Amino acid sequence: MCNLCDATVNHLQHYDTLRQLRYIPFQGEEGAKLLRGHGVMGPPDSVYVITPTGAFYTEDLAMIYLFKLLGGWHRPLAFVIQAVPRVLRRPMYRWMSRNRYAMFGKRDTCRL
Repeated sequence: MCNLCDATVNHLQHYDTLRQLRYIPFQGEEGAKLLRGHGVMGPPDSVYVITPTGAFYTEDLAMIYLFKLLGGWHRPLAFVIQAVPRVLRRPMYRWMSRNRYAMFGKRDTCRL
């Protein structure tokens, strides 16, 4: 429902030329079941990535994984983000997550 999330999905779809990514709405049963299986019990408030090998990434680590996967100009960006110490990177991500509706707006429904 978040405009930032919607823009992120649009961006990922545009640059995922090999169609490696699959998107599942958190509100659906499949998404909720996957998240519960990884210990996420409440409403989701982050980007979540489950890799083909079963690795589970959230927040900043999920974005780094996605940028590396996309390749191209995203790959160096992933390494720049990764170079920021996690003790700084994680609070910055969480601050954006908490304030995403105020900064980017909100929709009534999720397009996924």
